[in-house]
Amino acid sequence: MHQIRKFIDTISPLNDSDWKFFSSKLKEARLNKNTVLLKAGKTENYISFISKGIVRLYVPREESDLTFGFLFENEFVTAYDSFLTQTSSEYQIETLTETILWRISNKDLQEVYKKTKNGNIIGRKMAENMFLIKSKRELSLLSKTAEERYLDLFTNRPNLLKQVPLKYIASYIGVTPQALSRIRKRIT
Repeated sequence: MHQIRKFIDTISPLNDSDWKFFSSKLKEARLNKNTVLLKAGKTENYISFISKGIVRLYVPREESDLTFGFLFENEFVTAYDSFLTQTSSEYQIETLTETILWRISNKDLQEVYKKTKNGNIIGRKMAENMFLIKSKRELSLLSKTAEERYLDLFTNRPNLLKQVPLKYIASYIGVTPQALSRIRKRIT
């Protein structure tokens, strides 16, 4: 739990009483590899801090899933659109490795917002960060080639390439596994 306090303090420090209240709402979840956190069609009720592990966000399809996000240690994971609107999610979230999460429910988070000094600031800054990540991803898909997206991934998250199956990386950059293989050959 120390990890999450350290992370939150970089956003907007919580005093000890606010931290005590916030941390009392957190529930630890230890999950195996390939555990579905949220199924498409279900409503997201949690925001989770990844203490350990890797998580992917994807649209399930019969022919092949469409992966559109990866999240790692010291990041938050949620189907944020479903969480905010309390409507069904159109995508799924699953662990790619053994994962430890610290989760807070929507109801408890609303209480934290009401009863703590910095809760709303932290929530706003996290929402802004999620927006920036989404915006950067959309611009990348619109303005860069698959090879440029792969190189960006390789530069920004080199461990991803060692820890995530290539079929998910191919889907993430918008190509088939065969096309990713050709891109990798050209680069090396």
